[in-house]
Amino acid sequence: MKAIVNVDKNWGIGLGDALINHIPADMKFFREKTTGNVVVMGRSTFLTFPGPKALPNRVNIVLTTDKNWSVPDVIVCHSLEELEAELEKYDTDTVYVIGGMSVYNQLVPLCDTAYITKVETAKPADKFFPDLDADASWEVTEEGEEQDHNGVKFRFLTYKKK
Repeated sequence: MKAIVNVDKNWGIGLGDALINHIPADMKFFREKTTGNVVVMGRSTFLTFPGPKALPNRVNIVLTTDKNWSVPDVIVCHSLEELEAELEKYDTDTVYVIGGMSVYNQLVPLCDTAYITKVETAKPADKFFPDLDADASWEVTEEGEEQDHNGVKFRFLTYKKK
């Protein structure tokens, strides 16, 4: 299983119910990695999508404790055990954890790869991704060239579990 996320230099990912960074190249990278695969997210993350409706050309799985919540074209799981049973149907290399903070905190320890778009500045944030640089069990295995979007410097990094 893999995680994919855009973080600032403090590993911030969101403020309120919004992402803190909007970079077209990052959105393109996200689409390229996840299209044709399985995406796992929390309900709050799903509700930020346009519509809100399922991401096209992907199996959408939402982890929520709300037993009454359902949406067309979305598989809903109400516990980690239920999610694990659902994920047994798929090749783990096709599963991407896409947020939010609670889901990342629960599932990143089960991931073997993390695709991180790292922005070099800090922004106000109240949602964070686990700091993989501070976790000795993770290492950077690929580091892309620095890029710039409207003065925001960022790069694509691949972390692998040791």
